[in-house]
Amino acid sequence: MAKRSDMDHGLLLLIVAILAWIVPGGGHFFIKEKKRAAIIFVTITLTFAVGLYIGSVGVIDPPGAWPWYIGQMLTTPGVSLLANIKQMDPNGEMVGIVSYGNPHDYGQIYTAIAGALNLLAILSAVYMAHSGRGEMIGSEEDE
Repeated sequence: MAKRSDMDHGLLLLIVAILAWIVPGGGHFFIKEKKRAAIIFVTITLTFAVGLYIGSVGVIDPPGAWPWYIGQMLTTPGVSLLANIKQMDPNGEMVGIVSYGNPHDYGQIYTAIAGALNLLAILSAVYMAHSGRGEMIGSEEDE
């Protein structure tokens, strides 16, 4: 087996990290840890979905709650698309979806926890790739 250069190894770790951020569990799937990837995907996606169900899409509020938004963005970059969902107010103007009270707070907590879980999953995938645990898709062992 050919020895990878440090540049190739660094690029590999970057690819694993980006895949793990874009799709929860994607980094683990890339290093052929498919069961772990499925568990991570289901857990993080359900946690985020429960947060949206409890508090509505209004819990994703970049200007009004930017610390929570940072945590939510750790889940996936797709959160930025949800932040732009608009609705019409009675005056015919476009406004963001608003949510208030305890459901809003609980929804923010759930969605930010999903982001924190995904950060741990990203670090896990990068560490596993760095330490050589798992195999890379497209590696010589596949042939």
